[in-house]
Amino acid sequence: MFGRETRMLLRHYLEHGTSKSALARQLGVSRDTIHRWIRSGDLDRDLEHEPVRYRPRPATATKLDAYTAIIETRLATYPELSAVRLFDEIRAAGYTGGYSQLKAFVRRVRPVPAPTPGVRFETPAGRQAQVDVARFRFPWGVRYALLVVLGYSRLLWCRFSVRQDMPALIDGLEDAFAYFGGVPQELLFDQMKAVITRDLRREGGALVRNGEFLRFAHWGFAVRACRPYRAQTKGKVERPVRYLRGNVVYGRTFLHDADLDQRAYWLDHIASVRVHATTKERPRERFDREERFLLQPLAARRYTSLVLDRAPATAHASRAPRAVVTVEKRPLAAYARLAGGAL
Repeated sequence: MFGRETRMLLRHYLEHGTSKSALARQLGVSRDTIHRWIRSGDLDRDLEHEPVRYRPRPATATKLDAYTAIIETRLATYPELSAVRLFDEIRAAGYTGGYSQLKAFVRRVRPVPAPTPGVRFETPAGRQAQVDVARFRFPWGVRYALLVVLGYSRLLWCRFSVRQDMPALIDGLEDAFAYFGGVPQELLFDQMKAVITRDLRREGGALVRNGEFLRFAHWGFAVRACRPYRAQTKGKVERPVRYLRGNVVYGRTFLHDADLDQRAYWLDHIASVRVHATTKERPRERFDREERFLLQPLAARRYTSLVLDRAPATAHASRAPRAVVTVEKRPLAAYARLAGGAL
């Protein structure tokens, strides 16, 4: 058998009219061998799809060879030992080579620890809901999406609004509670946006609510700060903002606020009935079966604030025009006459 290069040359010369005798002399073989190659069909084999085979490069001695046993022993005992440390140690033992080849060798032989399986932290049914706020820029302006997802069933609610402030948050949470038909025991705030940090501040890892939000908590929930990187909450935090962005907003054209109403159809017919990657269940079915009856009852009335402007903040609603007060301008002499004196 002959190699790929020889077959290509032989095929090339035959196609250009070179005689078989001349090819036999050039290749150092007999004419019968050339004829046998042609009869066996070796020249008609597919040359384009056959992988090129190269001989392995012969190993060459390096200055590092005498110290590989030391490196492997040290890494077996201390797998996370840096290449810089090892370089200093073998230099003390007499190594005169460079750092690059040592670094490449360490990368190749360093033991890889077995991955530790993560234990997913789950909250009981009816215990917790996660609150997120997302900002979207549309051709006609910026809109804010408030998202609330139940921690056990993963049932999701969302709404777009024109503002990101405490009235919008309170109004949205009340609508979310009505959508769920009850109130969870805790609200877990993941991304602490400006609307929340203005009214809720951290003290020792807890959230201290201001008076207004404390009064709103007559619904019966507690507020918690989300810590997604703690070991006990590994994998617990949901990513509803990314889900909303990728499945509702991305790739669609919205012309006005009325187009955002399709989020209601998306919630009921897509988000609630999909099979969740973690629970392997549909959120709506899991909610109806195990979580609905464990939520706290709704408050008898919506929250009434004596301070906040509870004007509707939904995407359609607009603020009522403020009353314009006309102020009559008078010269100072008129006020002096009214006061019974003169300036």
